[in-house]
Amino acid sequence: MPNRPGRHLRWPRDGGRVLVACAAAALFLAPIAFMLMTSLRQIGVPLSRQLELFPQSSSWGNYPAAFDLAGMGQSALNSAFVVVLAVPLTIVVASLAGFAMSQLPQRARLALTFISFAVLMTPVTAVWLPRFVLFKEVGLLDSRLALVAPALGGTSPFFVLLFLWTFLRVPSDVYESARLDGAGALRVWAGIAMPLARPTSVAVGMLAFVAYWGNFIDPLLYLRSREKMTLPYALQVLFQLEATNWPLLMAGAVLITVPVLLVFVVAQRSFLQRFREQGWLGR
Repeated sequence: MPNRPGRHLRWPRDGGRVLVACAAAALFLAPIAFMLMTSLRQIGVPLSRQLELFPQSSSWGNYPAAFDLAGMGQSALNSAFVVVLAVPLTIVVASLAGFAMSQLPQRARLALTFISFAVLMTPVTAVWLPRFVLFKEVGLLDSRLALVAPALGGTSPFFVLLFLWTFLRVPSDVYESARLDGAGALRVWAGIAMPLARPTSVAVGMLAFVAYWGNFIDPLLYLRSREKMTLPYALQVLFQLEATNWPLLMAGAVLITVPVLLVFVVAQRSFLQRFREQGWLGR
């Protein structure tokens, strides 16, 4: 066979990428594998035997036991209610804010960008008290809508900046031609900007899902009724009831982690599309 110098030259680089990818995958998957295997162990087995790589006997009964003991069924419905409302609202508000900033003159855009960075660096503890007082005045305390309210501001300035960066990469001539055809600002945003920002929308949606699904502090601050609590609180209740029951605790952790993994697996194609387009990943 004829020699292919270019092909041979790429092998070290490609092999290094594969090794790095495998090492990173093993680093992230090892805790998940340990959590899953521990959740299948028999309750009451000493901790020294819990560290075995594979359990000698599996116990799927740990999962319904975790549901019954901590009331995780109702908590799962509450968490689903929050993410179903908050994630789309976050994408809409953050994209609108990012698109509006991208259409401003450069000086005004830079000023708002610096303000966004300043807000992003503000400790989250600094907003707990003002937000609590605000929710109390508007009657949102002990309501699941209090957990959704941050989505009205785009959840995080980071999401707004992601959309801003994406919309700035679109040539201004594309927007100008749409305006010459009579399209208004909302039409340009919905018909041109958002379809071009689909990978960013998927990334923001995934990050927002993780943020709201795993939110533990806000339910403790703003909710009072046990039946309105979300899954992270239910896992804390399970830990308080069975602090040394590792199989039961890991079963509860698996129930919270699996939806996040499923969302990532479903969305990873769109999430990595931008990197493929730029040639950072192979097609």
